[in-house]
Amino acid sequence: MRRQVGGMTQTVELPLWLFVVVLLFAAVTFASHFLFPSVRWFLRRRLERAVSRLNERLTVKIEPFRLLRRQDMIQRIIYDPQVTQAIVEYAAEHGVREDVAFERARRYAREIVPSFSAFTYFGFGIRAARWLATSLYDVRTGEMNDALLRDLPEGSTVIFVMNHRSNMDYVLVTYLAARASALSYAVGEWARVWPLSRLIKSMGAYFIRRRSRGQLYRKVLARYVHMATAGGVTQAIFPEGGLSLDGRLAPPKMGLLSYVLDAHLETGREVLFVPVAINYDRVLEDRVLTAAGEAGTRRFQARISVILRFILSKLWQRVTGRFHRFGAAAVVFGAPIRLSDYVHVPDARLLATDLLDKVSGVMPVLFVPLLARVLLNATGPLDTDALKEAVTEEIAQARTTVMASAEAIEPALERARAALLERKLIREAPEGIVAVPEERGLLQYYANSIAHFFADAADDAAIAGS
Repeated sequence: MRRQVGGMTQTVELPLWLFVVVLLFAAVTFASHFLFPSVRWFLRRRLERAVSRLNERLTVKIEPFRLLRRQDMIQRIIYDPQVTQAIVEYAAEHGVREDVAFERARRYAREIVPSFSAFTYFGFGIRAARWLATSLYDVRTGEMNDALLRDLPEGSTVIFVMNHRSNMDYVLVTYLAARASALSYAVGEWARVWPLSRLIKSMGAYFIRRRSRGQLYRKVLARYVHMATAGGVTQAIFPEGGLSLDGRLAPPKMGLLSYVLDAHLETGREVLFVPVAINYDRVLEDRVLTAAGEAGTRRFQARISVILRFILSKLWQRVTGRFHRFGAAAVVFGAPIRLSDYVHVPDARLLATDLLDKVSGVMPVLFVPLLARVLLNATGPLDTDALKEAVTEEIAQARTTVMASAEAIEPALERARAALLERKLIREAPEGIVAVPEERGLLQYYANSIAHFFADAADDAAIAGS
């Protein structure tokens, strides 16, 4: 190619491919210096306006910390003095250069830090959560839920502390807490699958390695939780650390709560814990969980073929009009608790235990767990009248309120019986209803979720402690 340059009489020859490369570099330079900054500014301004409108209706405002660019947040973490010290100690302990240890810390930070998108959370996430929750369950809430969310005070970091029954917990609480704020969850390795991981990060969730014991990793995670707590990010924490395998609340794990406690003590930022109790008439993963409990392992043997077959069968039932929901799913919020009331407690374990006790105290009592309990304790078959009488007696003895009015007990009991019959967990004998012997373990799983409300559970605990 031959071109005349300016007013000079010389000509410069360039190969066509080189001329194209020069043009590409010029285009990239123009875009990076002029076009991209303008686009980023436009999108940033649009995001700020959208968040400002959202904050007008949210009880707990979306704090500026959540709007930081992800890369800026990563830089803040890896250059944090405590993380820097952990990098030096890691390098010395493992005999590697400090720049190698620094890159490992950066990789941990990139793995943990989310990329929150208000558009994704409120434009897609909330709608999807509402559709999925109400499609699968008859969603019920505590009488005071709306009032508690509406009256959450400003200026505190709000943390929802929940029991963990199912992966549907994320969906239910995200949907029900939508009027309060955007929740940030800690999710495990199961969610680190592309493209699911991108969606989850854009919803504000952050990944954690539940089996990691490395000091450097724990320090990076601790500093992120510290910054999020100090920055007012609304969070949701499962103190049990994993799904319940037997239906009961598991002993608490201190990790995330201890990081929250450290942030409060270091910065003075008030933290408000909201106990959240969740219960189901049917947990989608119940057989997988009980099988893992019987095997004494947390390795869930759920084959993808089984999951796909289950999903396709439900979709076909929906298309043919034969699908019905899996009973009730209930979420009850307890009275908020200020962390400043616990500053005299140096041990996070005592705090975690007390918070789980608060969750246990507002656990919803549903009719599938009630019916499971009655049939497991029955000495023989129960006909319709005997069954109703036994359930009514259990309700009277329970040290809590059952989520049904007096006139709704009979239809609720009938729905629970039909659900258990359909799943072949119970059967109709000539003399009445009995538990299927091979399914007593699964029935016990459901009965365990409300066992602490009855005197026999208290007696068992007293015996165990003596």
